[in-house]
Amino acid sequence: MKSYSKIKDIGTGSYGKAVLVKNTENAKFVIKKINIAPLSSKEKKDAINEVQVLSTLRHPYIVQYMESFIEDGVLCIVMDYCENGDLFNLIQKTRRAKLNFSENQIIRWFTQMALAIKYMHEHHVLHRDLKSQNLFLKGPTGRLKIGDFGIAKVLDSTTALAKTVIGSPYYMSPEICEHKPYSWSSDVWAMGCMLYEMCALRVPFEANDINELVKKITRSPPPHIPHYSKELCALGIELLDNAEGRRPTASEIVRRPLVQQEIRKMFQEENERRQAALKTPAPPQPQHPYMPIHPSEENLPPKITPLQPEMQNNNNNTENSMGSRAQRDQNLLPRDGQYSKMNTKEERNNTKDKSFQSQMSSISSPLPRPAPAASLG
Repeated sequence: MKSYSKIKDIGTGSYGKAVLVKNTENAKFVIKKINIAPLSSKEKKDAINEVQVLSTLRHPYIVQYMESFIEDGVLCIVMDYCENGDLFNLIQKTRRAKLNFSENQIIRWFTQMALAIKYMHEHHVLHRDLKSQNLFLKGPTGRLKIGDFGIAKVLDSTTALAKTVIGSPYYMSPEICEHKPYSWSSDVWAMGCMLYEMCALRVPFEANDINELVKKITRSPPPHIPHYSKELCALGIELLDNAEGRRPTASEIVRRPLVQQEIRKMFQEENERRQAALKTPAPPQPQHPYMPIHPSEENLPPKITPLQPEMQNNNNNTENSMGSRAQRDQNLLPRDGQYSKMNTKEERNNTKDKSFQSQMSSISSPLPRPAPAASLG
């Protein structure tokens, strides 16, 4: 597989399978392999459609598309690897353990999902198969990412309607069940189903057969979310309204106070991570000979070393400590061989001028300005 080596198979789908691989730098990715040779022209079109949709979407809460290629009649789509699996399996594990997700965690996942769907709808992409199996978790914080765009449809405008009955039965909206044209509100209905599933650890509508399921979806009132705040329950009821015109859009959902509060919290956490990164010590830089050794010393007054007691006593008797004037002058003369002999006053003055010019030339170049403080924005 090009420059990838297989680690293991991690899943199968309607058209192919997902394989965990690594590249030459040991970075892990997922390759979705679709055997397009025996597919019908429609199925080939669907497979190519996923590549086209993925390649246009760039969002922190959407599984990132890396590249694609065809090898031995198999279409290989390389995507980012979400090492924590999908939300469906995590819900099943939590249910078997007889536990529940905290409301903070549910709101965090829902907010990330809402931001991703808002981005998709603004780019005229209707997912059409939103479900917990297509919500993947990545990183130590379990960041939610939407994936599997195999049956996504790119609509020409925000008012366009789709007519194909497709998607997972438990997440089908009433308009899909009734074979009516549907649009962005069907993805919003699926958001309501997944919000309920995160809270109740089961889908909102269950049945033994498809006919009974369709009847419940189209005729039953929206189920209430148990054990959580009134705000979260009210949001769930809005999303699962049978009348698609009464459901909020993804943009309206993102503007709800409950979601806005979580977005602010996410921004605050991101800023704290950036500030922590700024505090990481930088590598030592070469110092100019006339710059302070440490930046914090730049504006400090010169250090004054206090006199030792014996020197203080000596200052009280300057004449005794220095001796006679002739002795002091003798101490100031250069040692033998330290300087060349200066015969005349003119030579001494010339030497002083040259020494002064030499010192001035060494410091005449402008000092490097200290680096500006890093922006925390």
